[in-house]
Amino acid sequence: MSKARRWWVLGTVSAGLLLISVDMTILYTALPTLTSDLHADASHKLWIINAYPLVMAGLLLGAGTLGDRVGHKRMFLTGLVLFGTASTLAAFAPSAAVLIAARAFLAIGAAAMMPATLSLIRITFEDERERGIAIGVWGTTAVVGSALGPVVGGLLLNHFWWGSVFLVNVPVVLAALVATVLLAPGGSGSKERPWDAIASLQVMVGLVGLVYAIKEIAKPEGRELPYFAGALLMSAIGFTAFVRRQRTQTYPLIDFALFRNRHLLIGVLGAGLSMFATAGVELVLTQRLQLVLGLTPLESGLLVASFALGALPAGIVTGGLVYRVPVRTLIGGGLLVSAVGTALTILFTPGAGPLLADGRGSAWIIPALLLSGAGLGTVMTAASAAIIGGAPPHRAGMASSVEEVSYELGSLTGVAVLGSILTAVYTSTVTLPSGAPATASDSLDEARATAEHLSSADSRSLLESATDAFDNGYTLTLTIAAAALAAGGLFTYRSLRRGTPAPNEQTEPADQTA
Repeated sequence: MSKARRWWVLGTVSAGLLLISVDMTILYTALPTLTSDLHADASHKLWIINAYPLVMAGLLLGAGTLGDRVGHKRMFLTGLVLFGTASTLAAFAPSAAVLIAARAFLAIGAAAMMPATLSLIRITFEDERERGIAIGVWGTTAVVGSALGPVVGGLLLNHFWWGSVFLVNVPVVLAALVATVLLAPGGSGSKERPWDAIASLQVMVGLVGLVYAIKEIAKPEGRELPYFAGALLMSAIGFTAFVRRQRTQTYPLIDFALFRNRHLLIGVLGAGLSMFATAGVELVLTQRLQLVLGLTPLESGLLVASFALGALPAGIVTGGLVYRVPVRTLIGGGLLVSAVGTALTILFTPGAGPLLADGRGSAWIIPALLLSGAGLGTVMTAASAAIIGGAPPHRAGMASSVEEVSYELGSLTGVAVLGSILTAVYTSTVTLPSGAPATASDSLDEARATAEHLSSADSRSLLESATDAFDNGYTLTLTIAAAALAAGGLFTYRSLRRGTPAPNEQTEPADQTA
């Protein structure tokens, strides 16, 4: 394969990955508009956001193994078709329930595509240096896509209705389909590898139970402890059944021996933690910029895009360093740098941080987001190299799936945990004037809608209290994100002490298929 064709293949699979990662966050800026048009309540909002990563995480392990069986090019093409079809359905969804179902359908297409993107890169790029750069571009694309989601959403909402945030996927899908057919390397895969649909279902049961338990326990009032306990039990049963099944399968979806490679394990944790912070921080930041500062979706999206501007060059540079600089330095250092950037975001958020308490100067958060993005761009590229380098060739699809599951789990828990904490703090600290209905305590956008029907004094009182309550939650969620990143960086430095063998120097996991 010629050099030019190799880079065109990289561009094609990166376009697919960009679609997947943009769709993780594109609804953040569209959520206030969408909530009003579809009459979605707080529970609907949670599942509109979470249905996508939840279903995807449940299917990714199986999709990676299925790609090893039927061929990664075929899986990528199938995923593109499903993704384009689901995008059209979501764009014209008449209700919140239909939109949630369409988001789940989108996740099926994304799960088919995502492991194939990294596997095709490994097949296409045989030179170690070129592969390092390609992985750097791939890893950075995931972070950049997540950061660009709010920008794309804001730009489209300035001119079109909320359904356009999904319909924009269709022309990209069509172009990627043509390019994949013409450029990507083929291969029929190994027919002897079965696809374990039962195991994928077990993972999904565990994830659904976990998310519901988080949602239930985060309620400041009206918690249903039997529901929480039932959801937690369902999650434990699903995950336990999955682990037991994998240990008895000739062709498991995941070979737990992979995690004996310490670099691979740290790569998985670093990738998950990066997406935890990215998804959670972007969600609460875009909401605050719109609901508190009154910025348009486009304006808030452009500010949040500073994150991508920091991640892109850092990720590409890291791609050229992954085989020369220790993983310990790249992942640990990147997490610590991002923790500092996230902490500075709190300080420089207009009206919330102590340095800008008067609410002036939204642009002050740009340097903080650039720093945070640079740190996580470094982590994502180094994590990808550690995971791929730490797995033997016959586990390429499996290793790709493990990495992408860590992305989706990180994003899923970031939205579920940090979003639930934000809601819980808001609801428990807001004070309603005597004439305001109880629904105003559900969320800041509900309070803003309620204020339009109150007297001038009550409206002002409600908006001040609601804004203060939201800022309490905003500050706490970003503090938690910064602390998690710092803890991850220190853990990386402690776990990968000097002298730990590099990924390609460690013993391969046992081959259970022999």
